[in-house]
Amino acid sequence: MIKKTFLSLIFIFVALLAAAQVKHTLSGYVSDDNGEMLIGVYVIVPGTNYGAVTNSYGFYSLTLQEGTYTFRYSFIGYGTKEVEINLISNAEHNVTLAAETSEIGQVTVTAGRKDENIRDVTMSNIQLHARTIRKIPNLMGETDIIKSIQLLPGVQSSVEGSSGFYVRGGNADQNLILLDGATVYNPSHLFGFFSVFNGDAVKNVELYKGGIPPEYGSRLSSVLDVRMNEGNTQKIKGSAGIGMISSRLTFEGPIFKDKLSFILTGRRTYADLFLPFARDTVARNSTVYFYDLNAKVNYQINRDNRLFLSGYFGRDVNVFDDLFQMNFGNATGTLRWNHVYNGKLFSNLTLIFSDFSYNLGVPNGMLSFKVLSHIIDYGFHNDYTYYINPSNTLKFGLQSTYHTIKPGTVKSDDPASMISALQYPDNHAIETAFFVSNEQKAGTRLTLLYGLRFSMFQNIGEATLYHYDELYSVVDSTIYAAGKVFNTYTSLEPRFNIRFSLSEKGSVKFSYNRTAQYLQLASNSTATFPLDMWFMSSPNLKPQKADQVAMGFFRNFKENSIETSLEVFYKKTSNAIDFRDHARLAPQRYLEGELRIGRAYSYGVEIMLQKQGGRLSGWLSYAYIRTFRKIPEINNGRTFPPPYDKPHNIALLINYEISDRFDAGLNWVYSTTIPVTVPTAGYYYGNVWVPEYSERGGTRIPGTAYHRLDLSFNYYFKTFRLESNLNISVYNVYNRHNAFAVYFREQDADGGTRDASGVEAVKLYLFPIVPAITYNIKF
Repeated sequence: MIKKTFLSLIFIFVALLAAAQVKHTLSGYVSDDNGEMLIGVYVIVPGTNYGAVTNSYGFYSLTLQEGTYTFRYSFIGYGTKEVEINLISNAEHNVTLAAETSEIGQVTVTAGRKDENIRDVTMSNIQLHARTIRKIPNLMGETDIIKSIQLLPGVQSSVEGSSGFYVRGGNADQNLILLDGATVYNPSHLFGFFSVFNGDAVKNVELYKGGIPPEYGSRLSSVLDVRMNEGNTQKIKGSAGIGMISSRLTFEGPIFKDKLSFILTGRRTYADLFLPFARDTVARNSTVYFYDLNAKVNYQINRDNRLFLSGYFGRDVNVFDDLFQMNFGNATGTLRWNHVYNGKLFSNLTLIFSDFSYNLGVPNGMLSFKVLSHIIDYGFHNDYTYYINPSNTLKFGLQSTYHTIKPGTVKSDDPASMISALQYPDNHAIETAFFVSNEQKAGTRLTLLYGLRFSMFQNIGEATLYHYDELYSVVDSTIYAAGKVFNTYTSLEPRFNIRFSLSEKGSVKFSYNRTAQYLQLASNSTATFPLDMWFMSSPNLKPQKADQVAMGFFRNFKENSIETSLEVFYKKTSNAIDFRDHARLAPQRYLEGELRIGRAYSYGVEIMLQKQGGRLSGWLSYAYIRTFRKIPEINNGRTFPPPYDKPHNIALLINYEISDRFDAGLNWVYSTTIPVTVPTAGYYYGNVWVPEYSERGGTRIPGTAYHRLDLSFNYYFKTFRLESNLNISVYNVYNRHNAFAVYFREQDADGGTRDASGVEAVKLYLFPIVPAITYNIKF
């Protein structure tokens, strides 16, 4: 009897233990009222340490023991929703969150999630939503993503008005810029004064400055991941904007409700429409404008399968009578298939196309010519996310891209031209990568994100490889047949992040990442121009590699509405490249002979204070960053700063909602003057004054520090019952003459004196005070 009772108790205990171990998975998608998937929504179980975050496609998955739970869905700027679910089997639950709006429909402006900086294991990354970016004052009232991220600590602008940016001491070409997964090689319009990203087409922007996850690669310094809107799945909507330099138009809506949706966005400048009225003949016969078009289709095949097709096409057209013309632009395309195998395994299969091209020349006459250049990518990405349990999320995948660089084709369409046709050889390569990572919660305080990326770069024929001697003169060449792999580089790139929670309002973090870069940009200016050329690693040029470590302290106040952070970093780059003095960077066969190889390093501290929610929002940031290069054949082997080394950087951004109908914005920026190489002495050669120069980057010219104040004012009202907005902005309020360039000219010695250098510095500036007005309407 006792034995039977004992066995019965053991049986009951084992059954209860087995029942306690039964686990089920809750998964689904989180969207807004318009059917747009929301990125980064917190899904938590109050009173426990269980939680999940929606991925880039709004999907979440959470595996728990059988039982009844309350699930809370929260995202800043949207109403929180709680749902009680009896989890007795695997279940799917899709959630719609409503945006918080004012009485006239104005969306509340926020950026990111409350306590995101405390809870996320990643550091050195920031999310900005389109509605936040639209509030920031910008040149000519144009919403500009690139200009917005230049206000973040650790991100530096190049020169006045440029869309080039530098992250933690890295060069402009060391930033991976993605639009729906496709690489954007030149992110600028109008020679850098505006970016290619139309704010009406953008849903989310995420910037990684460090702690870069293994799914990203190919660049050393940063990742700027821009995601396009997917289109309203509920009803047809539209919006339009008329500004002083451009107009915009957007249509979106369902083709089949809750099944198939689209969005189409266009933008064009119209300054060229007024040129025919100019007095100058050249201006009357000139054409200067840019345009871009964004399109996306979102098709939900069934509960487990979704297709996305998105594309971008933009072009700058610059024709100056018969004197000169230059056209350039980007084209990208992305076909993506999301598949949910079960509630725990999510896959993403992507086909990618990217093309940046330019053509320039003289259209007519004996000296007419045209130069055509392209960089083209065809890519394939297949990645998976496996939600093992609430404490472990595994990601892995394969990526492959076929690169083609067409440096230049020179030809003429005019039979009278004396310019001979010339074809520079194309370059081909395949870049492949495998990656795996796991985010692990080790208790209530410690979270780890660790992974590895293995990348491989292969040069492929048809190609001609030139051999150089120690003086960088060509001594021989080797020709490789089409399709032949003649060089292979590989790189192991470990990535690691750790977060330790000090309390609910504070944490410390550490990150390390190694990155490798196989494509470089040939440029000898601080501004990014469309004529800058991309070139590949080869047997003559090893890939650049960087190791970065960073530490940070994060602390929030007043129910997480005030965020503070302090980060320090150190980055070391091997095989760093620069160009010899007086390098010839035009399309040519022997560009590798202009290169010099060495090392680089940078270090710095970044401080940020951010206020979210309420009528007053914004941030104040300060960064102290130094960067140096040491290349044996440059500057006599001595360390020197690159031309974008600006140690002190301050940015202040304030948005204030005066009422439901009025708000105002302000941003003020300051940065140290850039280093330049200046004439310090000189001598006459015949009747020509020949200057001798200082060390490279050895001087900072007094009075050229950069600072600027911008203001904006928004009035919200209704036009024929349609939501409208009038934006008035003022760029460079106190008319600061910031240097766009500094050049040197010979001093006028007639009746005067000449100093030792014999030259004088002249500052060139572009923008005085620039007011602008923009009218926006939704229908």
